[in-house]
Amino acid sequence: MEQRVRNGLREGARTLERFADEAAGEIVRVARMTARRLEQGGKVLAFGNGGSAADAQHLAAELVNRFRVDRPPLAAVALTTDTSALTAIGNDFGFEQVFEKQVRALARQGDVAVGISTSGRSPNVLRALEAARELGCTCVGLTGAEGGGMSRACHHLFRVPSTDTPRVQEAHVAWIHAFCDMIDAILFPEALP
Repeated sequence: MEQRVRNGLREGARTLERFADEAAGEIVRVARMTARRLEQGGKVLAFGNGGSAADAQHLAAELVNRFRVDRPPLAAVALTTDTSALTAIGNDFGFEQVFEKQVRALARQGDVAVGISTSGRSPNVLRALEAARELGCTCVGLTGAEGGGMSRACHHLFRVPSTDTPRVQEAHVAWIHAFCDMIDAILFPEALP
């Protein structure tokens, strides 16, 4: 049993190392773009299902509250938290539209939409990204190695080099932390330790 734990943790570390090598430069570029959008009054809209819903909420919380340093709140919304909207849309129009309808109501040109799908095939995430793109948002995707249909919907796609859901989700959390750290470094360099 202990060896199984070691094996899982080591595979997670190897996946994170590969992801760091592949994604670091693009994380900086996307953070710079997002920081500019936030300075100009834009916001981040994040969404996903299951563990990815939790990651969307994690991202929004880090931006609205704080990541490492005390700083002004940044505009971010997780579209996974309004149970009345989610259940009303799901009941009346179908689960495929639960994020799309919220994007159409809340997104404005210049916002940043972050769709998270381990498989890259979640219909509700894909539809929301397509709607965000139509509205003039920059679309960022977090997914696994296969990417599903996300490459067509995203301006920036981060593919974790794994098809193992736990490894992909671990890397998505690492991406959130790196992304938020870069935004703080860009917007609030004087506050960094």
